[in-house]
Amino acid sequence: MKTLKAPLFALMLCLPLLACGNRPQANDASGDTSLGQKVREATNKARKEMAAKNISVSSDDGAKVEISPTGDLLINGSTIAVDDAQRKLLLQYREQVMQVAEAGIEIGVQGANLGARAAGEAIKGIFSGDTDKIEERVNAEARKLEESAAKICDRLPAMLATQQQLAAAIPEFKPYAKMDQSDIDECRDGRVTLR
Repeated sequence: MKTLKAPLFALMLCLPLLACGNRPQANDASGDTSLGQKVREATNKARKEMAAKNISVSSDDGAKVEISPTGDLLINGSTIAVDDAQRKLLLQYREQVMQVAEAGIEIGVQGANLGARAAGEAIKGIFSGDTDKIEERVNAEARKLEESAAKICDRLPAMLATQQQLAAAIPEFKPYAKMDQSDIDECRDGRVTLR
């Protein structure tokens, strides 16, 4: 029994250090926790790749539909001929898709920060005996996360309008213009499933 108590005691002493390790660093202007910093590093890489590579448009029929950084429309690897006005719409739509994706990425970082902070608050509460305010603080942070998620929904009407313009302007794109008003409504209800 003595051998079990020593490691357990050592673990208990380390818990506050683990909780503190997830707090923002003094020189971290973003306010990210250590976990949030790691997630942000990974998502920054994804953001760079998204900006430099083709973005995919959803397809129910298994077709590979992409918009390039220069506004080319590719369907199953074939470039669809577009004029300047169509290219401008494709670039506008691509930018809107990227903005929604980047907002989702940022919510992921915020979620990682919230999880780390909640764990830190719980451990701090256990050691200090002050557990009353923990739920209140965590819920306040969760409300901020919900507000950020709602901002994604606010971007969707413009994205839908651009998608509809694209479907009207480029017949080859029309079968892949799957987003409709129900997607916006579901987003606002907290059930995001963009098509």
